[in-house]
Amino acid sequence: MDFSIAAFLVQDGLISGAVYALLGVAIVLVFSVTRVIFVPQGEFVAYSALTMAALQAGKTPGTLWLLLMASAVACIMELWGSFRAGDKARAIRGLLVYGAAPAALAAVMLWALPPQLPMLVQALIALLLVVPLGPLVYRIVYQPVAHGSVLVLLIISVALHLALTSFGLLVFGAEGSRTPTFSDERWQVGPLSITGQSIWVIGASVVAIALLAWFFTYTFRGKALKATSVNRVGAELMAISPTGAGSLAFTLAAAIGGLSGLLIGPINTMFYDTGFMIGLKGFVAAIVGGLVSYPLAALGALLVGLLESFSSFWASSYKEVAVFTLILPVLLWRSLRTHHVEEDEE
Repeated sequence: MDFSIAAFLVQDGLISGAVYALLGVAIVLVFSVTRVIFVPQGEFVAYSALTMAALQAGKTPGTLWLLLMASAVACIMELWGSFRAGDKARAIRGLLVYGAAPAALAAVMLWALPPQLPMLVQALIALLLVVPLGPLVYRIVYQPVAHGSVLVLLIISVALHLALTSFGLLVFGAEGSRTPTFSDERWQVGPLSITGQSIWVIGASVVAIALLAWFFTYTFRGKALKATSVNRVGAELMAISPTGAGSLAFTLAAAIGGLSGLLIGPINTMFYDTGFMIGLKGFVAAIVGGLVSYPLAALGALLVGLLESFSSFWASSYKEVAVFTLILPVLLWRSLRTHHVEEDEE
C-alpha cells in the first residue's frame, strides 16, 4: 500500500464515517431520552433515498401511503384517548396534527406539484415525507409502552424493523436505486480526487451536528431533552413532558436519518433493506459512545468508517466482520469499568 492508496482509503472512510456519525448521534439521542434502542433507524435512511429516487423518476413515492396509513392510525388512537379522558382540546389537536396536516401534504403531492422539480426541492419533499414518520412511529408503537423495560422496547424495535423492511419491499420493490449527485464538481488535490458530493456529505454532516449542539445548548426544547436524558423522573417533576420529549427525539432521529439517506443515496445503490446494515454501523458508533456521549459516538463513527474502508482493501469479504468485531473490546472495556445498575434503580 502506497501513500496514494492510503489517502484514498482515508477519504472514503471519512465520507462513510460522516454518515455513520449522524446515525450514531440519532441512536444515542433516542436511547438517552426514551430508553429505546432504535433498531429501525436505518430504515429512515433507505426510505429517504428511495423516496428521492421515486420523485426523480416521476413516480408517487410509497412513503406517502405509509405516512397516510400511520397518520390515520395515530389519529384514531388520539381520538380514542381524548374521548376516554374527556379532553376536547386534545381531540381537536389530534385531528389537526394527525388528520389535516398529512391530508394536506398528500393533496400537494398528488395534484399540486409539477412532475419535474429542482433537486433541492425534491430533497425537501423527501424529508417532508420521511420526517413525520418519526413522531408517528413513537405515537403508535412506543408511547403506549413507554414505561416498559429496555428488553421489551428492544423486542418491539426489532419487530418494527421487520415491518418497515417488509413495507419497503412492498412499495419500492426489490430493485436498487441510486440518485444523482448534488454536485458534479471534481478537484484533484495531489493523489486525491475530491468530488463535490463528498464535500456535500462531510459538510452537511458537520453542519447538522453543529446545529444539534446549538439546539441542545441554547434552546428551551433542547435543554428539556437534555434534562430528560439525564433524569427522566426529575424532568417530569419540573413539568417537562416525557411524551413530548420522546416525540421530539424521534422527530430529530427521523430528520437525521432522512438527511443521511439523501447524502448517501448518490454514493451507494440503495435497496429496501440497505438501511439495516447502515444503521447497525451507526449503532456500533453509538456503543463506542456508551449510548450516552454524542462526541464519542461521532468519533466512534469515524473509526468505524476508517476501519471499514481499510478492511475492504485488505480483505473485502470480511469488512463487515471487522467492523462489528470492534464492538467486542468496547463492550468488554465498559463492562469492566462500569458498575451494573438494575433498571429499577434508575
